Amino acid sequence: MAEINLFLIFIGSIGFDLLIGDPRFLIHPVQIIGFYIKRISDYLINNFGENKKFLFWGGCIVAISTIGFSFSLGKLIELSYGHSINNFFSGLLIFFGLSSCIATKGLISSVKEIAKLTECVEINDHNKRIIKDKVQRIVSRDVSSSSIEHLVRSSTESLTENSVDGIFGPLFWIFLGIILMKFSIFLPGPLSLGFSYKAISTLDSMIGYKHNCFRYLGFFSAKIEDIFTFIPSRLVLITLPLVSSKVNQYIPIIKKSYIDGKKYDSPNAGISEAIFAYITGIKLGGKSRYQNEIIEKPIINEAGDNCTGEKIKLICQLILRLEFLWMIIFILIFFIISILI
Repeated sequence: MAEINLFLIFIGSIGFDLLIGDPRFLIHPVQIIGFYIKRISDYLINNFGENKKFLFWGGCIVAISTIGFSFSLGKLIELSYGHSINNFFSGLLIFFGLSSCIATKGLISSVKEIAKLTECVEINDHNKRIIKDKVQRIVSRDVSSSSIEHLVRSSTESLTENSVDGIFGPLFWIFLGIILMKFSIFLPGPLSLGFSYKAISTLDSMIGYKHNCFRYLGFFSAKIEDIFTFIPSRLVLITLPLVSSKVNQYIPIIKKSYIDGKKYDSPNAGISEAIFAYITGIKLGGKSRYQNEIIEKPIINEAGDNCTGEKIKLICQLILRLEFLWMIIFILIFFIISILI
């Protein structure tokens, strides 16, 4: 019974995220995680910035402690929910906790706003500055000198990559946690795995870079994120065509996306960007500025069109359709397992 209640809380939290997003009256877990990561990372960089070995092992401690604390907090709430007679409060914590792990509303709203601004008939310096500010909030690259075309591409690449990190990755691990708790309350559950994945994603976005001292400080964080996003990114690869108009080209699109996606250093980012690029017919990749360095990413879908606001809106629609498909699949799997056990 408790597992069914957890599954219903999970479904409700997804609906809450789609309709409301992150409530402003609650402190988001990422804020707490981010504060801890920044304080420790700044201390290590400021005091041991030249010591590569110390940064390497310091980064390992930052990663393990962040993930460990996040997992433990989630597990503590799950145990409280499972053992409490009146578990309304802990159930409420799980509800808001799971909702905070999923970023559908926030991600889609931010890129749609950018898409709308770029479609203005006349883009003056003031409007361009607003667009740059909004794009800079969702990307790690430097867009201060970017053209409108590059700003749209940056937003599209962020949307396609973060759809896995912010939506489908958490959904996968949360659902796995629900299944595991059907066997034992002491196994990792939806909130402990959801919080853990959110911590992993935040670590990667804050220190998981390959330039300067982050190459050593963020090494463990980047590798852990690669491991935990590997399966969700492949599931997006094989399921996204099913909710698109190109489902009749299923095998060729998956093959092309996999080949182009493997060109990226990241084993996951290229895959998720490529499948969206081929389905929507756009070209991704190219030159971008990171810090004071120009990095040229491999081109994905060479024959595709340039990114536009309309393409961004189409990708948002695909994300919502895919999330709905995943929920149907999760519900079927959950009830099949419930019948078999």
